[in-house]
Amino acid sequence: MNDLLRSAFVAASPRLSPPATPLRSWLIHGGVLLLWGLLFAMAFRLGNVQAWSVGVAYVLYDTVLLLFVGWQTLAILRPRGIALASAPLPHPAVAPHRATLGVIVAAHDEAAVLPVTLAALLGQTDAPDRIVIADDGSTDGTAELLTTRYGLEAPEPGQLSAASTLHPNLHWLRLPHGGKAVALNAAVLCIDTETVLTVDGDTLLDARAIAAVRRAFSDEPALVAATGVITPVCSRTLGGRLLQWFQTYEYIRNFLSRYAWMRVDGLLLISGAFAGFRRDAVRAVGGFDTDCLVEDYELIHRLHRHAQAHGLDWRVRVLGDAQARTDAPSSVGAFLRQRRRWFGGFLQTQYWYRAMVGDRRYGWLGTAMLPVKAIDTLQPLYGLAAFGLLVMYLVRGDFGVLLPAAGVIAAKIVLDLVFHLWSVHLYRRWVGHDGETGMLQAFAAALIEPFTFQLLRHTGAAWGWWTFLTGRGTWGRQQRVGLVDSDGAERRVDQK
Repeated sequence: MNDLLRSAFVAASPRLSPPATPLRSWLIHGGVLLLWGLLFAMAFRLGNVQAWSVGVAYVLYDTVLLLFVGWQTLAILRPRGIALASAPLPHPAVAPHRATLGVIVAAHDEAAVLPVTLAALLGQTDAPDRIVIADDGSTDGTAELLTTRYGLEAPEPGQLSAASTLHPNLHWLRLPHGGKAVALNAAVLCIDTETVLTVDGDTLLDARAIAAVRRAFSDEPALVAATGVITPVCSRTLGGRLLQWFQTYEYIRNFLSRYAWMRVDGLLLISGAFAGFRRDAVRAVGGFDTDCLVEDYELIHRLHRHAQAHGLDWRVRVLGDAQARTDAPSSVGAFLRQRRRWFGGFLQTQYWYRAMVGDRRYGWLGTAMLPVKAIDTLQPLYGLAAFGLLVMYLVRGDFGVLLPAAGVIAAKIVLDLVFHLWSVHLYRRWVGHDGETGMLQAFAAALIEPFTFQLLRHTGAAWGWWTFLTGRGTWGRQQRVGLVDSDGAERRVDQK
């Protein structure tokens, strides 16, 4: 890490200089763990539905979150809903300004898909001022591709190339292999635009995405980070189609949830595959954490922490009119590895930033969002325990528990179904098109998901606990074929 970023990172990161854990954080996290232990123990001491209390608690918690998201997302239905969902209008005293915008594509052995990604970037209705290919030590022919097809001259290692002879806004940053966060940090230091957009090598931007991001940062000077709305794309195999089906509706719910938390200034999660940042803000907090499994998620925590410490009115948003497609896992193994890394990184970040949990100085972020995240650390274990107990009661023929539990589950499925269909309607209104969000498919997914995909997600998260506790997490490698499957091509890329 460059000395400039290193000194800023040391000052901003609680990982290197951890503050004392306040009592409120101990009580919140300890209370979640104690409650789980007590509820699980009740399964072996009580009868009737009380024996399935861990399942009832899981259902109630999830229902409260659904109601919160449903309440906050009603704003999408207001006139000019799409514009309101993207960002507030600028203050009248602020003169209009067109922010310069650069794109960083961190790529390691992405030669098979870079042409697709670059075609989308070069074909934008509002062309970015800079496109920097942060080549993270590729050995797969990326260098030949960039020189022969894109008119770039290979720079010295660690240096930024001159502009392409074919595309004046395209540059090549050649780096030794150090990982995505290292490549992003190097690019952030050499790019000269006010706003930087990070785009994964396997992410395809909609033609108007750059215009939407630039408009958001131009209109709102306090905006320091923003994510677009992403749609997952898997292979055309049967397994890939099934996983894309489930992940599509999962992404819909997740992005609506981000919109809900954005409305109360509690947004923590943006998607590094398609994320915009105010360059100076990223530099001020030291760039991306090279030791975190989810560097994009951790960075948002650090931006919030820095803003509170320095009295800055920094905002984080999700933009409904900035859209992209990204390659998603097409097999169960790949999906589990992805969720293992995501959840392991989430636990890392929750631990490092535990002092913020319950802190009223952060508003809804400290008093609601972070306590919710504390509960989420064990939520997958609640879900797996609830399912495991049901199986145990079924094997034992304990219908005194099964029948009332089935009633709770049925009520929850009905509620989820209503919310599922309603969220699809809201999503269509928000992003301005139907896409692949059919109501019939959404209905089927809502009925099947609790007994299939949801258990798969919880299993990956439980594996993430092992990654966090052992410290053995790596990005890994897997086959990713979604965006190029239509061309009959396959490629090997780094695990997202």
